[in-house]
Amino acid sequence: MMTTVKAMTSGELARYLIDRKPLYILDVRNEDVYGDWRIEGQSIESINIPYFDLLDGVEEAVKQLPSDGPILVVCAKEGSSVFVAEQLAEAGLREVYYLQGGMKEWSEHLEPVKAGDLPDGALYQFVRLGKGCLSYMVVSGGEAAVIDAMRTTGVYEAFAEKLGVTIKHTLDTHLHADHISGGRKLAELTGAAYWLPPKDAGEVTFSYAKLEDGERIAIGATEIGIGALYSPGHTIGSTSFIVNGQYLLTGDILFVASIGRPDLAGQAEDWAGDLRRTLYEGYRGLSEELIVLPAHFGQIDELDENGRVAAKLGDLFRDNPGLHLEDESEFRRAVTENLPQHPNAYQQIRQTNMGRIHPTEEEQREMEIGPNRCAIHDQ
Repeated sequence: MMTTVKAMTSGELARYLIDRKPLYILDVRNEDVYGDWRIEGQSIESINIPYFDLLDGVEEAVKQLPSDGPILVVCAKEGSSVFVAEQLAEAGLREVYYLQGGMKEWSEHLEPVKAGDLPDGALYQFVRLGKGCLSYMVVSGGEAAVIDAMRTTGVYEAFAEKLGVTIKHTLDTHLHADHISGGRKLAELTGAAYWLPPKDAGEVTFSYAKLEDGERIAIGATEIGIGALYSPGHTIGSTSFIVNGQYLLTGDILFVASIGRPDLAGQAEDWAGDLRRTLYEGYRGLSEELIVLPAHFGQIDELDENGRVAAKLGDLFRDNPGLHLEDESEFRRAVTENLPQHPNAYQQIRQTNMGRIHPTEEEQREMEIGPNRCAIHDQ
């Protein structure tokens, strides 16, 4: 009897990655697309056989796939993967799934995980596994602030409703170039204040609250503090946040395994010095016990056993290769030469985040396809 294929949602796939459950993926997109961006995980194996190579039969694919265990067929939008999954099931494979919504839906999925505790609340990290983006919700005393929100704002609204809290503030650490910010949209939907560093806002077409160095935003009755720390280098306005003296949200300046790149606004030579001063002087003056929570990750193995991307600042000064470029000329070369290719459509994304262009929803999805590539070591 033919095995019925089942849909696997992006949320279910996320749990496979976070829980490190074995999964074999057959990706039927074109070879160049697969080589540029694919689903990866410590428990994931995958092969790429383009869809058009499978139209005359899946026999060769069956030979390369395991006879037991779950198999997930992946394509761009879903349709091709359904067809191939059905052919695999007819060929006798027993546990076959297709990815619901394809890589487009996977690119947008946000998986909330608890990043840490706060008085009368918690700090949550939203992990965008398909793109390597991280955003945050600071919760205390029935109020919340969302930091570096993605454009899929309904996720934050639903999570806030689940927790029974009101979103009072949305903040961006900088003007993003790899994804379209949802901060302003979320503020409009919830009546929250939208904060943006003014040095990144010279060309924006909308009003915002100026996020200046030293600004302190209070959340909840216990007034959990979100303190702004000017930390330029990825952009000229980049600003970090120290939350309740426990957590350091570094935006795209410092990651768990690398450091930010200064070139996405075409100012690499000018901003390299700012980046070095932030990392080697500004952050050096902070407590090494602070838990660093970045805005991105480059590799899936940066996630811990709970699906969280985090590290103590002191551990990063010991282990992060970007913090061991002591010679200034060596540092400048590392952050300006031989960098990874740019994020997809990064110039249009910056223009969108300024409010200067207004792409459709489908155009926005296409602009964001692919990895973030915000770190100097992300190849």
